Amino acid sequence: MKNTDVIIIGAGAAGLCAMRAGQRGKRVVLLDHAQEPGTKIIISGGGRCNFTNLHATPDKFFSNNPHFCISALKNYTQHDFIALVQKHKIAYHEKTLGQLFCDRSAHDILNMLLEECRAVKVDLQLAAQISDVSKSDGFTVVSSKGAWHAPALVLATGGLSIPKMGATDFAHRMAKRFGLPLTDIRPGLVPLTFQNETLEFMRALSGVSTEVIAWQGKKKFREGMVFTHRGISGPAILQISSVWREGQSITLDMLPNADAEGFLLERKKARPNAELKTILSEMLSQRLAQAFTGMYFNNAAIGTMTDKALKDVAKLLKQWVLTPSGSEGYAKAEVTLGGIDTNALSSKTMQAMGVPGLYVIGEAVDVTGWLGGYNFQWAWSSGWACGSSV
Repeated sequence: MKNTDVIIIGAGAAGLCAMRAGQRGKRVVLLDHAQEPGTKIIISGGGRCNFTNLHATPDKFFSNNPHFCISALKNYTQHDFIALVQKHKIAYHEKTLGQLFCDRSAHDILNMLLEECRAVKVDLQLAAQISDVSKSDGFTVVSSKGAWHAPALVLATGGLSIPKMGATDFAHRMAKRFGLPLTDIRPGLVPLTFQNETLEFMRALSGVSTEVIAWQGKKKFREGMVFTHRGISGPAILQISSVWREGQSITLDMLPNADAEGFLLERKKARPNAELKTILSEMLSQRLAQAFTGMYFNNAAIGTMTDKALKDVAKLLKQWVLTPSGSEGYAKAEVTLGGIDTNALSSKTMQAMGVPGLYVIGEAVDVTGWLGGYNFQWAWSSGWACGSSV
């Protein structure tokens, strides 16, 4: 049995903020069951790691307690992480909507974090299968790589999303062991699936992408959408999936840049002999125009259609209401929505208020960001808050 100051389980984005505890002179052991650290970092952003977002403010996060994330995000901001990236001379660029990506490779971010951990002598133990965690005058963790005892234990093992990358319910099981409540848990930032005629319509368009506004309730997201062989995906759909619940409908504006009604009524006068699908192809791709006409509309010469019929066409394209049958689940979900209830944690330190010395950070907590670097920022910020207090 080895004695140390802090045991962190999970060498992902949040866990690699072990560097902060090490900077404060703490002896830190960082355990992970995987063969390599930061596997989700490596695959993120198409291999270039969307490591933060310039607009990472608390209103871009979902939680049963939307105020919980304010303190951590304020005390370690996106600009603090950007400064670290710049210190390591990692080239990066902004894409759309404030998203920052590495110019070269996600490995640059992982190597930066590992270098920071090495500099403060963090003891990284990989392929460490945890067999027991107990509490008695501190915490004891027994693993295939040895056993450690420390006054502080940090759960940084993430959620259930992407099990093929090693995701497990370890943090949730530990929460139950130590009496911490869990919120509802479900896949987030995930493609949506459909059945029956709607699915056949979407399958015929598989691979077709377009810009849309997707909304459910008060939340709206304007980004790209792509049809798939199981339904719909793309940034706009991943975003709205975090709001959607089973049995609910979502609404899509397929023509976010257009006054569809005004355009169709004008074309009725200007091109009365043109077929509806021909006119629609001026606003939509030809495949989309043909598919919508075949599924929903009578493809007549536009001049023969009543104004009401054209208004109905415009309304459907601007407010296409769909009811998904489900989602593609954790296998395709980028994050896990929900997790350890924030009411059981300190927003300033991430410590469990009823279990002194136990901390929870990152995706394991009921804080989930929008698509676009927000979840990494939560990992950095919550990890920093924890590392500054353990």
